[in-house]
Amino acid sequence: MKRLTWIFFLLIFISLSIVPGFSANDKVMVVPIDSTVEKGLSSFVQRAFIKAESEKVKMVILEINTPGGRIDAARDIERIISNSKLPTTALIKDRAISAGSLIALACDTIAMQPGSTIGDAELYIGSERAGEKQLSDWREKLASTAEAKGRNPEIAAAFADRDIEIPGVTAKGKLLTLTPKKAVELGISDYLVKDRDELLEVLNLEKTLVISTEPTMGENLARFATDPMIAPILLTIGIAGLAIELITVGFGVFGVIGLASMSLFFGGHLLAGFSGWGAIFLFLVGLILLVIEIFVPGFGVFGIGGIASLIGSVVMVSQSLEAALTSLTIAIIGSIVLILVSLKFLTRRNIWKKIVLENKLSNEEGYSASSQELKELLNEEGKALTDLRPSGTAILNNGMRVDVVTYGDYILKDEKVKIIKVEGNRVVVIKI
Repeated sequence: MKRLTWIFFLLIFISLSIVPGFSANDKVMVVPIDSTVEKGLSSFVQRAFIKAESEKVKMVILEINTPGGRIDAARDIERIISNSKLPTTALIKDRAISAGSLIALACDTIAMQPGSTIGDAELYIGSERAGEKQLSDWREKLASTAEAKGRNPEIAAAFADRDIEIPGVTAKGKLLTLTPKKAVELGISDYLVKDRDELLEVLNLEKTLVISTEPTMGENLARFATDPMIAPILLTIGIAGLAIELITVGFGVFGVIGLASMSLFFGGHLLAGFSGWGAIFLFLVGLILLVIEIFVPGFGVFGIGGIASLIGSVVMVSQSLEAALTSLTIAIIGSIVLILVSLKFLTRRNIWKKIVLENKLSNEEGYSASSQELKELLNEEGKALTDLRPSGTAILNNGMRVDVVTYGDYILKDEKVKIIKVEGNRVVVIKI
């Protein structure tokens, strides 16, 4: 009797293990591809596929709803999908536009929900359409990815190149975007389904365990900071905040905001794997050099080095030189506007009064602005009435006050000077 009981339980265990839907391998992982495609998303997809392989899932379903984004991030995701041994399906819930179309084409199977679209993948660098060199590379990438999965490469190429004409499909001068029905008809999409449940039924995976994966807090932070629309804003706030903190009297609020924005900008790119500590180090070096330039007299070497370091750090975390220059241009213009507005309402630090000549020079106070009179002062001697950093005021031996400038040298107040050059109203002096 005891033996019969053990045999009974053994048979139940064996039957359960072979029933479809209870096998350890009968799992499906769902990976959301939504919002803008950026480096933070590619890092998330990489982690998701590593987890999927460890779980030994039967299928990875990428649920796509994206207007596009960074091409380098889309290429990273395409490589992750293509290099994986796991079967993949793209479920286009709304849009697989631009960079999103490459991600969809990389999957073994494509399914589309009603109202969704795929295509419209014209390449832009900043706000300008890409040149033929960049366009050719991107067009062929779409075509080769589609061809590798048995899809029509010419259709995929027409997503990106408006000069491609396909009779009955797209006219020359028009970018190709496909509806679900047209995509199935042209062999780009395999199925038209109403939702994920119907897709699982079509794939005979309705009895599998569905595992969903979501971005971590760090990955969400990286996605936010590397968004092509957000990154220039963070850069603008960061530069403006730090500059306003240095210029104006306050309690460190602008400095904290500036540092927080810069931390988000560089930290997000670091978490996304788009930059290393080298970019952050270069940025900090740039800040230090600019502070030295402000407080220590020199020939502008520190300032030039600081600006070059800041630009270099941004270039290191950008997808291209053009993208870096675009972000920097937006950030610089935005920062200038914010700084000028702040100066209308905030009190400047005393250090700027020492650096910038603010005194009003008038004839009544002994100053002269006549070009003819200034030419007669060549080789005259006197002393610095203010610190020359490098501009300031000198008083000549005849008692005349003159607005002067050095060749970049720093000359202290009361040190003797000599006029060596006069060009219009520009009077150049040297220390004697």
